[in-house]
Amino acid sequence: MVRPSAPADPLVGFTVGVTATRRSEELGALLVGRGARVIQAPAIRYVSIAEEGGLLDATRACLAAPVDDVVVTTGGGFRSWLTAAEGWGLADALLDRFSAARVLARGPGARGAVHAAGLYPDDGLEPSTTREILDHLLREGVRGRRIVVQPYGEPLGAFTAALRDAGAEVIEAPVYRWRPAADPAPLRRLIRLVVARTVDAVAFTTAHGVRTMLDVARRDGVEDALLEAFRDSVIAACVGPTAAAPLEARGVLPLRPTAPRLGGLVRELTAYLPEYAVIRVAAAGHHLEIRGHAAIVDGTPRQIPPAPMALLKRLAVTPGAVVTRSELLARLPTRASGSAEHAVEMAITRLRQALGSAQIIETIVKRGYRLATPAAAGPAARAPARRRAAS
Repeated sequence: MVRPSAPADPLVGFTVGVTATRRSEELGALLVGRGARVIQAPAIRYVSIAEEGGLLDATRACLAAPVDDVVVTTGGGFRSWLTAAEGWGLADALLDRFSAARVLARGPGARGAVHAAGLYPDDGLEPSTTREILDHLLREGVRGRRIVVQPYGEPLGAFTAALRDAGAEVIEAPVYRWRPAADPAPLRRLIRLVVARTVDAVAFTTAHGVRTMLDVARRDGVEDALLEAFRDSVIAACVGPTAAAPLEARGVLPLRPTAPRLGGLVRELTAYLPEYAVIRVAAAGHHLEIRGHAAIVDGTPRQIPPAPMALLKRLAVTPGAVVTRSELLARLPTRASGSAEHAVEMAITRLRQALGSAQIIETIVKRGYRLATPAAAGPAARAPARRRAAS
């Protein structure tokens, strides 16, 4: 069978949930630009603690004596620190101190903020995780060194304890803390959609966001159902290993790019979903691609309502085989008042209209319905196994 050309936008028909707070608009725009439908559901928010005294004390400690290493974990946190220092009249002195130290920046965002401040991170190391930074420092030896650590929303207890145990003096500079989003309703809605398998993927940019989603699901009594959805059909896409860790600990294998960047995350989803999350079948002389909330018929995207889409996906599991009305009824997400037979007939009618051809779905009298393709065609063309996360 010759496959028709793919749609110009490779994510047409797919729905992706975005849990990010920072750069959520950028991530959403990248996905929409590739044809995806995006559901914004911020999981967390960041609360500045610059005025609580800890950051000012840390700044003064940095200025009290030379420092050897500066660990920057987030670009936003580093910029916020410099803004606060500017308000205290200490920004120039702080930058002078850091310019004489070695700067270790975690990830491209942190490196960009360091460069923007006129500093130069260590070119010999481009770490993606704090674990990589810690291993590097411990291999070199840190005894007697003064090390500044700017955490990313929560204390890095194990990180700083390991440095102190190895003989370093550690100055922690807390800039902000993360808290659950002020309005949990969008996240709760996204969780319900994941459990119902009506989204195709959820993008995570922080471990905090993952843990918050799991916490909310636990309080709502659907944590196990949420994890099961991520294990069997909904893609959990994580920007890097730190974000992926809480899911991996719960038996979920996330999709993640080799390099922890938003662009890489989007590219990974763009490559994965059309290849592994599409059902392809021929019926009544038409080429169908069933993806997310849409079907591509002979290269033309067609939006399919939820109930008809549920029936189409079931029919496509065994193309050519008859599926009974009772089995199709069980696949309907909701059923209006009236007989079971009427509910299925109405959904099939809407499905035929949405597909643009009544011949694609055949009625088998007194038995049920089937896709109009020979039963001998076998299962629809779909890769059942999920590709392993990039390492």
